[in-house]
Amino acid sequence: MCGIVGIAAGQGGRVPGEAVAHAMNAQILHRGPDEGGVHREDAVLLGMRRLSIIDVAGGHQPMRSADGRHVLVFNGEIYNHAALRRELAVLGHRFTTRSDSEVVLHACIQWGEDAFARLEGMFAIACWDRDARRLLLARDRLGKKPLFVHRGPAGLAFASELKSLLAIPGFQARFDTGALPGYLAFGYVPSPGSALVGVERLPAAHVGVWEQGRWRQSAYWRLAFQPAFQGSEAEAEEALAGHIDRAVGDRLMSDVPFGAFLSGGLDSSVVVARMAAILDRPVKTFTIGFREARFNELDSARAVARHLGTEHHEELVEVEATALAQQLAWHLDEPFADSSALPTFLVSRLAARHVKMVLSGDGGDEAFAGYDRYLRWLRLSRLGPLRGPVAGLLSGASRLLPGHRGFRAGRIAERLRQPWPDCYLSGVALSRPEQACALIGEAGRSGYASLHPLFEAGDARHPLDRIVAADIGSYLLDDILVKLDRMTMAASIEGRAPLLDHRLMEFAVRLPPSMRVRRGRGKHLLRQVARRWLPPEILDKPKQGFAIPLADWFRGGLGVMAADLFADRQFRERGWVRPEAVQALARAHAGGGEDHSETLWQVLMLELWARAMVDRREEAVAC
Repeated sequence: MCGIVGIAAGQGGRVPGEAVAHAMNAQILHRGPDEGGVHREDAVLLGMRRLSIIDVAGGHQPMRSADGRHVLVFNGEIYNHAALRRELAVLGHRFTTRSDSEVVLHACIQWGEDAFARLEGMFAIACWDRDARRLLLARDRLGKKPLFVHRGPAGLAFASELKSLLAIPGFQARFDTGALPGYLAFGYVPSPGSALVGVERLPAAHVGVWEQGRWRQSAYWRLAFQPAFQGSEAEAEEALAGHIDRAVGDRLMSDVPFGAFLSGGLDSSVVVARMAAILDRPVKTFTIGFREARFNELDSARAVARHLGTEHHEELVEVEATALAQQLAWHLDEPFADSSALPTFLVSRLAARHVKMVLSGDGGDEAFAGYDRYLRWLRLSRLGPLRGPVAGLLSGASRLLPGHRGFRAGRIAERLRQPWPDCYLSGVALSRPEQACALIGEAGRSGYASLHPLFEAGDARHPLDRIVAADIGSYLLDDILVKLDRMTMAASIEGRAPLLDHRLMEFAVRLPPSMRVRRGRGKHLLRQVARRWLPPEILDKPKQGFAIPLADWFRGGLGVMAADLFADRQFRERGWVRPEAVQALARAHAGGGEDHSETLWQVLMLELWARAMVDRREEAVAC
């Protein structure tokens, strides 16, 4: 696992000196503390930081071909590198290391742009061809590894994290205020844009080519929902068990100590169960908890650890929320308001004391329709032509029912009146349009629009598949995977997610909805298969998210820090968010009668990011 950076000159241009690549590398030292390297020619500058996992002694980068024509920097792991090595050897390629990096280099030499569809794993890759003056960039199928791209008059720059671009002379770190509506709606900046003007993400499953000063990009894979699975449920169970065993087994490839995150929920428990079955030693497992009982999963994780005989490590954390919020704003790299990033960072930090790589259970909710919001939407969608009359009844009831019940009835009525897909998105969003308008004006009404195209793309037919497809292209890509990558890398460990194996995902989304959702619960088939490996008390417990006591913190030290920031002249003059609206929310929350903690966290993380990234760059330029 690593971080990569680089600059390719435009037609007839030259790149800056090696010092710039070293400065770009320095911003992502946490991604690769073991070693770093730089390669420079007139037309290209490449750099990388390495966290050594495979062939610790031999996988140095940048990696050059024997004739010096091709140079590679690569972030990720390729699980089928041994098979590809054998195939390439038959074609005449010779290898000097055991590393997957060398296999990727030779694959790029042999197959060019067609190489990436052959790779199984997670990756962000840059491969330079000196003779053709061509730079290939590629990103894995589901977007597990990040890659930002900036194109300007002088050429193209890329980096694993935005902060590396700040080290490029002349680069202007300006916030793209057009990202605000989407950020307020969902808590992240939707792809393919970024938080900075002129910078985009290379889309997942895409290859980009910079050649002779021109750029083009194309997809090499897409998640297909067709053809639908045609077998029996018993056959589906056997197939799924095989997919899980293969995906977990592939991800145990490592030359360094490794373990797993264990929350005690279904997904992480399944992953640890299969690790325990495959390995000849106890799995090292890690979990954290908070003192507040409703945010503590330690008991559930202990039960799974005892059942599977793991070497379990846990920590009951006392959080200094103000310091951690500032750390998160720097490492998350963009405005990012999923507060579960904080416990993910803490459990990564705990794991880093013992291992350099962990497996996680991420991906199960999307693949097997495990989110409660899917179940709520399916119930609403069954109303069909009755939506209008039911909305009217609920709207009337909302004025008669007391407290939360009245509010809930009103919200359901509002969703029933909305057009597709806003009727789904309004049940997902952190902020509704009227809330966003109070913070940023009329632009707040456009927050949902950035995700509309995702609901029409692809071959998804069933309503469940349409929302799953959109979530995989947005929430999974820009929230869950960003959180996993940035928080594990912040602790300098590698995170792998077997349930996001692309073949397992393809199998799961082609299952009939009845094999994913049954009797008001998601993950039906996954739960049935897991009964082979886990006891009922683990499988049947209610779903619990990775949450934190945010509301309480905003009535304590975090609230004091936020109030100071929101009253600060720098925040007021920035003009991105209306200070008076934010201060009113903070006062109402502090009074204890209302909970505005999610919105306050959104604004706080936006402001802390601005101070860490935008203001810092402006100060550096001024100096």
